Amino acid sequence: MPRLKQISKSAAAVSVRKYYDALFGERDPVADPGTATGTPGNWWTVFANVPYVFDHATSHFGMFGMFASESISQLDPAVRELGIMRAGYTQASQFVYSQHCKAARKNGVAEVKIKAIPQWQVSDVYDAKERAVLAWADALILQGGRASDELFQALHSHLSDEDILELTYHIMGYNLHAVCCKALRLEFDDVPERIVEVPVPGEGEPADWAGAAWQNKD
Repeated sequence: MPRLKQISKSAAAVSVRKYYDALFGERDPVADPGTATGTPGNWWTVFANVPYVFDHATSHFGMFGMFASESISQLDPAVRELGIMRAGYTQASQFVYSQHCKAARKNGVAEVKIKAIPQWQVSDVYDAKERAVLAWADALILQGGRASDELFQALHSHLSDEDILELTYHIMGYNLHAVCCKALRLEFDDVPERIVEVPVPGEGEPADWAGAAWQNKD
């Protein structure tokens, strides 16, 4: 369950309710959760706790046509989705990564390129522009923005100043969502911590499995 309370349809702000209607129809998303893409939908019901934060987040989505008739973004959507997918994967957000695999497919990214996101560095399916975009995403997320001049020049040889600013904004915007979803246990990121201490073997169990196997080899 999410770590914060969820806001029912009857208690939601007017600006929130229109998204509830679009996503959930007549249902109350707290009492009867679930979206068409198979998510629980609790990102929406938790962010609805603070309507101006909700409004700010959804205005970002609206930049590239989500819940709008057309996108105001000038950036190639395939480029944008490559960056966001990589951000979701490197930030270990199952929700961001999974949703933007679907968005990438919708925006014309080839299946082989979607599948290769985890190991893009050793994949030959990307062209020079796409490799620069993915390296830029890694510099933003994994290196905290420490992008080298060489990387920037490689990216700039393919994208305009405006495109680079927009790409950077979208990658970092979804980095925010990835981190929030993990911390607040939202959507597909509602999972227990997997890095835990493994108990010491009990009496009679071998403490060193590899060593025990080696000793019994003959």
